[in-house]
Amino acid sequence: MRHLLTHSSGLPAWIPLFRDAKTRDAALALVDSTALLRAPGDTFIYSDLGAIVLTQVVERAGGEPLDRFLAQRVFGPLGMTATRYLPPAGWQHRIAPTEVDTAWRKRLLKGEVHDENAGRLGGVSGHAGLFSNAPDLARFASWMLALRVGAPADGRGAAAGPVPDTALVREFTTRQGIPAGSTRALGWDTPSDSGYSSAGTVMSRRAFGHTGFTGTSMWIDPERELFVILLTNRVNPTRANTRILQVRPRVADLAVSALVAP
Repeated sequence: MRHLLTHSSGLPAWIPLFRDAKTRDAALALVDSTALLRAPGDTFIYSDLGAIVLTQVVERAGGEPLDRFLAQRVFGPLGMTATRYLPPAGWQHRIAPTEVDTAWRKRLLKGEVHDENAGRLGGVSGHAGLFSNAPDLARFASWMLALRVGAPADGRGAAAGPVPDTALVREFTTRQGIPAGSTRALGWDTPSDSGYSSAGTVMSRRAFGHTGFTGTSMWIDPERELFVILLTNRVNPTRANTRILQVRPRVADLAVSALVAP
């Protein structure tokens, strides 16, 4: 599990499940039988396949589909009413379109998962497919921040809701050193030692966060007690636009600088 969560399992980054499998079960079987490229713990390879394996772990351990598990265990208790997989048609007017899909679906995508492999998995996967908005993500970030610093629930959504052990939260959000030199925590990332990452250059070394392919990011800094959420649809109309790589760290630096006294 630790290798999967730190993207050091040795699994490839990606294979075209949407082309090579016709059903969710066939796609999962293909993932589970994919040969490793490296020995576990040897090399960092950001792997969507690893996240798909973890999807199956959660579903087997929880006894229910991932979307239902998260709705009942996390999003519902936290009051995250705009966060879910497979958003209903009534949400269409609130959802930004993503890419014009030229590889598979041959149309502009709006209100359905952008990732082709997640689409083949029915729109529900650990690596893609979750929809949300800034207020909901702020509620989630406040909850994580409170748990990370050991603050009690305040009844306003900060640490209200599910309350895992603070020590466990700290372990998941702390750099693991697997493989050597990697910045990865368990599921999360941490700021780069070189100072260049989506976290920018002024987050503390205790910060943790993650990015999304379509142009999103969330960084939480327990030392400064702040979080920065960025939601964009940089893939509209095409994923060829990579300028988000410069935008993310700049936004993070500006936000932290505005919130923290010099």
